[in-house]
Amino acid sequence: MLTKTAERFKMVSYEEATPRVKALYDDTMKTLQLPFVLNWFKCQGNNATLLEGNWTKLRSTLLEGKVPNILKQLIIYNVSQQRGCDYCAHAHGVFADSMSGLLSSDKDFRVTDDLDSPVLPHSYKTAIRVVTKAAIATHELTDEDFGQLSEDGFTDEEMQELMAQADLVNMLNTIATISGIKVDNELLETEF
Repeated sequence: MLTKTAERFKMVSYEEATPRVKALYDDTMKTLQLPFVLNWFKCQGNNATLLEGNWTKLRSTLLEGKVPNILKQLIIYNVSQQRGCDYCAHAHGVFADSMSGLLSSDKDFRVTDDLDSPVLPHSYKTAIRVVTKAAIATHELTDEDFGQLSEDGFTDEEMQELMAQADLVNMLNTIATISGIKVDNELLETEF
């Protein structure tokens, strides 16, 4: 088991980045609508090829497709919580909570406070449970799990997209945990 440690990879700031890495940083900030570069990207700033590949995978898997982004964020939040990846749990919790208004008009509602909340659609609860199982205990996934997703209205295309979240969250958690990155100060200060 990895113990908590200092950052293992150099954090490449925007100012220190090569032109290619700066262009990737710019794309992450524009696409994610953030005024800063996340530490998850900065810890890969010494390797533009790796950064570009991981950003492309993250962008296409998390931000594109038919499955609502809030559901994808909740899946990553839940798996990260269960795997003990503080960085990803916090970051994706912030992103999911920022979309809480899509599910409730209650200004105090934070979707991550209770993933069993009656406000959360049944289909979301099923997807979170099944994809968490796919990410953490892949060999235990059954045809019945896919049947439940189908019964809850997910198409074959959407089920593939959901399963891609299992792969994505494992990559996100692995990089965050191995690198030893800390949660971005900007995310720690975020309030809704």
